[in-house]
Amino acid sequence: MTMDELIQRINELAHKAKAEGLTEEETRERDELRRQYIAAFKRSLTEQLDNTYIVTPDGKKTKLGKNRDC
Repeated sequence: MTMDELIQRINELAHKAKAEGLTEEETRERDELRRQYIAAFKRSLTEQLDNTYIVTPDGKKTKLGKNRDC
């Protein structure tokens, strides 16, 4: 399932939940889709940050490191 399809289905379930409520199966599906979306978002953000550099005024590039304090 592509990210667009995932978001579309999550939105469909959200609208249905507000309008008429969800069955247990639909609630489980919604929860699983949300977990998939969050995991994909985290992966994407991590990849982006792994390829981020800080450039100092003197032109030196430093790769943005992982914060081990969190």
